Amino acid sequence: MTPSLTAGLPIREYILVGLISAAVTFLLTALVRRFAIRAGAVAVPRQRDVHVIPIPRMGGLAMYLGVAGGMAMAHQLPVLRRAFEYSFDPVAVLVGGGAIVLIGALDDRFELDAWTKLAGQVMCAGILVLFGLQWVSFWVPWGGDGAALGQVLILDRNQGGLVAVLLVVVMVNAMNFVDGLDGLAGGLGLIAAAATCAFSLGLLASSGGDVGTYPPALIAATLAGACLGFLPHNFQPAKIFMGDSGSMMIGLMLAAASTSASGKINYTSFDATDVVALLSPLFVVAAVLFLPLLDLVLAVVRRTRRGESPFAADKMHLHHRLLEIGHSQRRAVLLIYLWAGILAFGAVSVTLFDTAAVFWIMCGGLLVAGLISVIPRLRSRNQQGAS
Repeated sequence: MTPSLTAGLPIREYILVGLISAAVTFLLTALVRRFAIRAGAVAVPRQRDVHVIPIPRMGGLAMYLGVAGGMAMAHQLPVLRRAFEYSFDPVAVLVGGGAIVLIGALDDRFELDAWTKLAGQVMCAGILVLFGLQWVSFWVPWGGDGAALGQVLILDRNQGGLVAVLLVVVMVNAMNFVDGLDGLAGGLGLIAAAATCAFSLGLLASSGGDVGTYPPALIAATLAGACLGFLPHNFQPAKIFMGDSGSMMIGLMLAAASTSASGKINYTSFDATDVVALLSPLFVVAAVLFLPLLDLVLAVVRRTRRGESPFAADKMHLHHRLLEIGHSQRRAVLLIYLWAGILAFGAVSVTLFDTAAVFWIMCGGLLVAGLISVIPRLRSRNQQGAS
């Protein structure tokens, strides 16, 4: 963002809220770890797992408390209090997030079946919709009249609620599927939340301080802080796993922040001739969802082709493939961070800076990431050729 865009934005307040969430999460994770051990919420190594010793899980409980702490601080700040005064979105996230963390905690302890978890996810998504957190409209580049470029599709309550529920369920399961290496889900959550927060701040600047853009930035900032505070405990070698309580909470909050930002966007603030700007909300959502969703789709296709349930576990996720190529756990995680960061922040940059420049920078970044990804395989082939 240029200085003119950032002038007057409550960036310091959002950073403070994020740091409060990080501090609360970091401090409480050690206590949650002890509680998880006493409660028996421990991940015993299985054939498909990467870890080789039992590790406690249920770290999502500490992350949720961090989010709640950050939002409590935001409610005391005169500027950020607007997120609560003009919208129920933060309250929806606290209630729906609390419910999904509870379901995830039960799964971390008792390992619920897939259909029970799916029903719980739909219920939590329904809580968000009941609080009004749903898609209202989105722009499509066809069907315009006269000089107008495209049109805005207006959704009724049922349609908007259904889109919101589908997004929550898909994102929750995508984050759950990708949570297979130490620090992976937490890092992806941090990157996606930070990108969503930056996008929301861009909307706040372009809308002239519209109060409707405060909630998504707050949701994303608290989630980013919670992920940041949890990572020191979870990065390889992990002392605790976030478990389904954490991965499902990340998915729900990302879906909520994306819906709050993009689902209620005021398209009159965009130039009708700027296709990229009009599609920017969808670009950001797609970039945030891309890696987890790609892994989810590939897993479903792979398992159904074998005649197995889409929820059946295996050891062929993207992170497993990077390990097979020859990357270490840490390098595989950092590499996925790189891919996710390029896609997420590249999409956000399209809405803030010159599109052509951002495009070429993204292409260069993706090329570098691709080369780094295949280096171990190239080395292996060279060694085999030399022998």
